[in-house]
Amino acid sequence: MANIIEEKSFAFAIRIVNLYKHLNEAKKEFVLSKQLLRSGTSIGANVAEAEQAQSTPDFVSKMSIALKEASETKYWIRLLASTSYLTEAETVSILNDCVEIEKILVSIIKSSK
Repeated sequence: MANIIEEKSFAFAIRIVNLYKHLNEAKKEFVLSKQLLRSGTSIGANVAEAEQAQSTPDFVSKMSIALKEASETKYWIRLLASTSYLTEAETVSILNDCVEIEKILVSIIKSSK
């Protein structure tokens, strides 16, 4: 069976890497984009780590870290949008993906407790 959160967080990480490259190359933005890269790719890394959790509390902890990283990523996206590094279309698209991942993570955490 496919793991939806693994698939979505991995696909999101790919989008984040591509956005990071775009911000560096086209916009010459190197500081905020690095923060976005770190937090945006960390979501999937923590989800992957959770799959190898040693216990339910360990699983919930890793998923909770992934949720925190998603919240941080949302902050960087909003900041990049508010400082005109992202267009409204770019912002809406990637922000919707981030919010969807947050909702899935919240659901997983609640059902695992």
